[in-house]
Amino acid sequence: MTDRPTRRDLMKPVQLLGLAFVCALFAGIVTLVSMGFFQSKPGDQIERALVIAAIAAGVTFIVVLVVVALLLLAVDPAQVGKTLDRPLLLPPDDETPDAQPGSSADGGPAPRS
Repeated sequence: MTDRPTRRDLMKPVQLLGLAFVCALFAGIVTLVSMGFFQSKPGDQIERALVIAAIAAGVTFIVVLVVVALLLLAVDPAQVGKTLDRPLLLPPDDETPDAQPGSSADGGPAPRS
């Protein structure tokens, strides 16, 4: 059996759908609260708040689902378990420019004495 994680192991579809559902639920509740759904208002305003909250929740669900799935495609499963023993911001080759004779550490010419 291989030790390399697959894309399905990185984020299972149930987790992806669960994350999108939680974000959509949050967006729907925030929309309901901001439109005054929990206050005493006429019936048409309550209905309008429910419709707009459902639209906001649906759009949020779809956007989070698509964005997380696209970001998941950018992850190379072979690179997930790999450990790095070098700084991340350095180039992959270990060649560091050696100090040239007659130059200082900051790259400028050496001061004359």
